[in-house]
Amino acid sequence: MLNQVRYFQAVVRCGSFTEAAEECHISQSAISQQIKSLEQELGIQLIERMNRKFVLTPAGEYFYKKSLVLVADYDRLVQDAVRIAGKDQAGLRIGYLKSYAGDAIQMAVAFFSEKYPDISVHILSGSHEDLYDALRRSKVDLVMSDQRRAFSDEYVNCSLAHINCCIEIASRNPISALKMVSAEDLKNTPCILVVSKGQQNTEQEYYSDIFGFKGDFLFADSMDEARLMVVQNNGFMPIDEGAAFLGNTTMRIPLYRRDRPVTRHYCTFWKADNSGYYIEEFAEILKEVFSKQYE
Repeated sequence: MLNQVRYFQAVVRCGSFTEAAEECHISQSAISQQIKSLEQELGIQLIERMNRKFVLTPAGEYFYKKSLVLVADYDRLVQDAVRIAGKDQAGLRIGYLKSYAGDAIQMAVAFFSEKYPDISVHILSGSHEDLYDALRRSKVDLVMSDQRRAFSDEYVNCSLAHINCCIEIASRNPISALKMVSAEDLKNTPCILVVSKGQQNTEQEYYSDIFGFKGDFLFADSMDEARLMVVQNNGFMPIDEGAAFLGNTTMRIPLYRRDRPVTRHYCTFWKADNSGYYIEEFAEILKEVFSKQYE
């Protein structure tokens, strides 16, 4: 029943069965059936369906509000039980954007581990939505990602840096001779994105809407795979200024929009109700690393 409750919460939060199904990585028909099964289990109607829209019944409104507390308590219960099973070993779980090609995360972990050798550090990489979901479900304590949503009071939002964006493209591609490029220049060249399975459409929409890329999209599961595609001249890859460079096989070209550099805003986030010494300490170390690299 717990999964059914999570699906119900997603439908209410998204205001749409379709969007909730995408967020939960299941089909619309499946999430609709899960809600019906939950209603049958409870013996009450939670949602009143009206064509493509819906409203919560009074019972549904009450159940939704109470279920938020219930699920939050359950997640914390599991988290605490796992810690107890680990004999109270202190640990820090960090998530970072898998398309990030800099070394700030590695350096921050190295500095943190040197300062606190008894604290175990666990690392998770993922797409923006993967990290948001992991943080929301308390699967990680802190994430480093780019800002795509308005800041929420439910989280501590710590700005790290605004970083200029570039493209990486094969040296033998004629576009590599340009001193700067725009999305218009790249409309006939495929864009290569590092993205988790199930998040391809979300990432494609983001880079289409925000960056203005209108050509075809190709997807890679890792930075290494993406760079192999670049050196084969399969397309270009969006990347941050200052990321590790391959040398003669590729070229790094600044990305501009209307004569201004395109930038990405990196931040670190953690739940406001999960703030603690080690989380805040790592955030400070990460912020210091970013400031030294991009000052």
